[in-house]
Amino acid sequence: MADANQRTMRAARFDTAARSLTVMDVPVPRPQPGEVRVRVKACGICLSDAHLLDGSLQSPLPVVTPGHESSGVIDEVGPGVSRWQVGQRVALAGGKPCGRCVKCTNGQPSECIDFHIMGFHYDGAWAEYVVVPAFVLSAIPDHLPFEQAAILADAVATPYAGLVDTAQLRPAQSVGLWGIGGLGVHAVQIARMMGATPILAFDTNEAARQRALEFGADVALDPRAPDVREQILRHTGGMGLDVAVDLVGANVVLAQAAKSIGRHGRAVMVGLSPEPIQLGSGVNFGVRSQALLGHLGYEKKHLDQLVSLVGTKRLDVSRSVTATLSLEDVAQGVERLVKKEGNPIRLVITP
Repeated sequence: MADANQRTMRAARFDTAARSLTVMDVPVPRPQPGEVRVRVKACGICLSDAHLLDGSLQSPLPVVTPGHESSGVIDEVGPGVSRWQVGQRVALAGGKPCGRCVKCTNGQPSECIDFHIMGFHYDGAWAEYVVVPAFVLSAIPDHLPFEQAAILADAVATPYAGLVDTAQLRPAQSVGLWGIGGLGVHAVQIARMMGATPILAFDTNEAARQRALEFGADVALDPRAPDVREQILRHTGGMGLDVAVDLVGANVVLAQAAKSIGRHGRAVMVGLSPEPIQLGSGVNFGVRSQALLGHLGYEKKHLDQLVSLVGTKRLDVSRSVTATLSLEDVAQGVERLVKKEGNPIRLVITP
């Protein structure tokens, strides 16, 4: 537990008006009824964090602590929390139902229409301690490193939920994955674990294409190649892809993915983009019974499933943590991720 006399902690605080990130001393938070305090052991740096800092994604708070993929040790439990105990190792789901919308108040929080994201709507884990509702916790086994457990709560869970639930990917179906970064690398592994075949990976970066092959893709293509459509048809027996996933968040990527699917194919938008969606002829979508699906994040059940899959070595994320940094260096970590210095999969801070 935190020292009884410890009243402050280090946290990275983002001023949304000034658009400035400062690591400073702030009060140690206390858990309220139904909440727990977690001593943060690891928290990933995500591109959505970078988008918060550059203003392309917004927080409703004047000042917020970012960080939404984290793990740690329970430090204090609030009133009414019976299942969890101090000292347990946990991963934290990066969001919670708002508790106020019509779905939440009607007993359907899993269908919340104003879902609150950790590090945006409430303080996240770029800090020494974080307070969260007890229901977001997943117990992690002793042999699972905190750094690996942390990235499950977005970098792995988001593509997992996108492929399993939104795309409804099935064994022996073909899948194309555009963007082999932090999400894409895990999408390749998950698709292979699910029995998809063939797995086609697309990236303009040669090192990323090579990494896709190392992580289980059958084919890695440069999406700028003039014959890329012909290559897709050749690798899918002339049928086109069953599932095509935009993990980048750019209309040009989504448009290419949509044009690559066959009859009854599904194009899934996992990467978020503020650009208007333009996909070409709508007649094609109708005649070929195709679908365009948006996807955001994951549910708590997905994090629980991934802890089990990684804990029993059905899925290996041991190569996914490119580097760990101190909390004081989090701004440099964000810059490194944005500039793709060293082609990182995930950078993780260890407060």
